[in-house]
Amino acid sequence: VVQGQLVSGLTATRMAQAFRGLSDPSRIRILSTLLDGEMCVFDLAHLVQMTQSAVSHQLATLRDSGLVKFRKMGRKVYYSLEDDHVLSVYKIALDYTSNRGA
Repeated sequence: VVQGQLVSGLTATRMAQAFRGLSDPSRIRILSTLLDGEMCVFDLAHLVQMTQSAVSHQLATLRDSGLVKFRKMGRKVYYSLEDDHVLSVYKIALDYTSNRGA
């Protein structure tokens, strides 16, 4: 391995956290609903057909992984993708898995 290509320990940890966030089908489905913009937990739960509690649990992992952010408006919490990098990674992963063949 060329020394310039070896990723640092901190960067490797952050990458692993991001991939951990993507390692569950429920979290992938939640991310897919956020591609068009922010949503509240109630709407997310309805769209992915999960309980609000289960969605909240998955959103906590997505937050910890740095993939989603949130904002509060009164008692409601709205979630959205952290930034355009998350959208890019999602699209690349979708393209990669769609073209692999079964």
